[in-house]
Amino acid sequence: MGAARYIESEVDGPIVTIVMRRPDKRNAVDRAMAGQLRDAFLAFEAEEALRVAVLTGSDGVFCAGADLSAVGDPARRNELDPDGGGSGPMGPTRLALSKPLIAAIAGPAVAGGLELALLADLRVMEEDAYVGVYCRRWGVPLIDGGTVRLPRLVGMGHAMDLILTGRAVGAAEAQTMGLANRVVTKGEARRAAEQLAREIAAFPQACMLIDRRSAYAQWDLPLAEALRQEGRHGVPSVAAEGVAGAARFVGDAGRHGTS
Repeated sequence: MGAARYIESEVDGPIVTIVMRRPDKRNAVDRAMAGQLRDAFLAFEAEEALRVAVLTGSDGVFCAGADLSAVGDPARRNELDPDGGGSGPMGPTRLALSKPLIAAIAGPAVAGGLELALLADLRVMEEDAYVGVYCRRWGVPLIDGGTVRLPRLVGMGHAMDLILTGRAVGAAEAQTMGLANRVVTKGEARRAAEQLAREIAAFPQACMLIDRRSAYAQWDLPLAEALRQEGRHGVPSVAAEGVAGAARFVGDAGRHGTS
C-alpha cells in the first residue's frame, strides 16, 4: 500500500485547484501532507499552461493548521529549520510564486491554515468561515509567514489584535480589515474562487504578471527606486501587449469595465 494522498490537483484549462483532503484531522498538516502540498505548488509553478491556482480544503474546512498530534513525533512533525530556511513547515509558505494564487476558505483557516491563506494573493471566504491565530493557545509560534504577511496585508493594529489575542475573526470582519477580498454564501467559496481565477487567467498575462511582481517587489525598495523599477519592467509590456489592447479599446471593445 502506498503512502496516503492528502493533496489533489484538479486542472480545468489554465486553472488548477489544489485541494487539501484530510477530513479526519480537519485538514491539519503533518510532514507528509506538507511535502505533498509543496510539491503541488511547485508543479503549478513549473507548468506554463497553468495561469492561476486556487487553494481550498475538503469537507467544508479550509485548514486547522499544523497537526499538533505530530509535534512530539520527529518522524511526523513538520520540518523545523532553526535558520528559518526551506519552503516552510506547512509546505509552500516560503515559496515566492510567480503566478496568482486564490484561497477559497470554508470553515476554519486558523493557525498555520491562516498562514496558508495569507500566501494567496486573494482570499474568498464563505459567510460563516473564520480565521484566527489559534496556535496562541498552545505555545506554537507563527513560523509560516504570519508575522510578516499579516501586518503587510491588514496593518499593524489589526495584525496585533489577531496575533496577541488568538481570537476568531469572522468573514464580515475579515473583509472590513482587508483580509477577505470576497465574502460569499456557504458552500460557494470554491466556485467563486474558480470563477475569479478564470477572469484573471483571461487577461493579457505578461502585463498582469509584471504588475503583480512590481507590487510585491516594492516592499523591499525605497519609493524612488520602486517607481523606477515599475517603469523599467512595465514599459516593455506596452509594446508587447498594450498597443494591441489599446487598438481594441479604440475599436470600441472593453469600454466601461467590460471585457
